[in-house]
Amino acid sequence: MSTEKQTTLSTQECNNEIVIIDTGCANLSSVRFAIKRLGFDAIITDDVKIINNADKVILPGVGNAKHAMKNIKEKQLVDCIKNLTQPVLGFCLGMQLMTQASYESTVGEHREKIDCLNVIPTEIKPLDAKSNRLPHMGWNTLTSVIDHPIFAGINAGDYFYFVHSFAAPLSQYTGATCEYGSEFSAAIVKDNFIGCQFHPERSGENGSKIIKNFLEM
Repeated sequence: MSTEKQTTLSTQECNNEIVIIDTGCANLSSVRFAIKRLGFDAIITDDVKIINNADKVILPGVGNAKHAMKNIKEKQLVDCIKNLTQPVLGFCLGMQLMTQASYESTVGEHREKIDCLNVIPTEIKPLDAKSNRLPHMGWNTLTSVIDHPIFAGINAGDYFYFVHSFAAPLSQYTGATCEYGSEFSAAIVKDNFIGCQFHPERSGENGSKIIKNFLEM
């Protein structure tokens, strides 16, 4: 068992806890560290009981959707995540896993459809960067932001850190937008599920605001 995991807590002990879902991907420790900098703590776990009883749940991710969904299925977390009713925040790949499907993988010359968690009905497709270099990596500004508690204190023009070549298109679930060759969803929102294409844990003060807003929702 990973030393990061804390899956021995009883159901009673993990009430009101912040949980980072262990999807078997990288970046878990940096997300936890960003939370600790704000004076909170979090459990990294793939234990269904602990996740279900958490007060807030974070779905992080670095890597690709095919690998992450394979891990999630093997850990029997699909139904657990889809049925969560508490606030859930996805970072980067974690946001993309919230959608219906991702076309990130290729089989030969064709894009492979990877079925995702389908809690936010949109899809992840190649970013139309025009003549810009991919991946879209570095600091960029939001071009619009909806009125939502997760964006308290966040405005269009604020900078966030991005690393991606695939994105969700604009839709009724778009919570914030960004432009890199074309406009895409920098965040998506549906009910208790919130996803950020940028990395809040790497986005300085503005990223810390996003995380703090989520933890205080």
